[in-house]
Amino acid sequence: MINARRIARRIGTLMLAAFLFYGIGSSLATTASAGALLTTGVAMMLLNSVAVVAIGALMLPILRLHAPAVAVGYLATRIFEGGFLAVGAIALLVGVSGANFLAYNIAMAGLGIGSLFFCVALYRSRLVPRFLAVWGFVGYASFAAGCFLELAGVAGAGLVSTVPGGLFEIFFAIWLIARGLGSTAAITVTARA
Repeated sequence: MINARRIARRIGTLMLAAFLFYGIGSSLATTASAGALLTTGVAMMLLNSVAVVAIGALMLPILRLHAPAVAVGYLATRIFEGGFLAVGAIALLVGVSGANFLAYNIAMAGLGIGSLFFCVALYRSRLVPRFLAVWGFVGYASFAAGCFLELAGVAGAGLVSTVPGGLFEIFFAIWLIARGLGSTAAITVTARA
């Protein structure tokens, strides 16, 4: 048996860790041409991929109680995101930096679209306060739109569009660590073997 509060804390911690892994890792990997800094940066970016997949896996048993199809879709979204981000990280390691840009924007557009359904499920289930679910929906929609614009050649659109979604993810992570999920998630979730 796994406690939903403990799962929420793990998800929040992983969300914050993913920000650090990708942010620091990407900064190192994109500024270093070779050597230990590049390898360290790519390793951190790959840790981010593991963290985002783990977020989807940990959310699965809780979300499945409220929206089974969305739970599976959210896990698929996180696997999609983690996979494309890993491809981009490896592309940096082998010297194909343009592939990292493409992989990042595809991953983030996929995260944005898949997370819209996640936010609707959060809103309906009241696992978090409704304002938070709405903020997430708006943030992820903005994020997806910006990434699609970036892929279409509108330079800087992706960066600008990350602000509402990025702030949501940070606040959501802190909320999960501090407050957990709503009372509808207080039921003990059975771990599946």
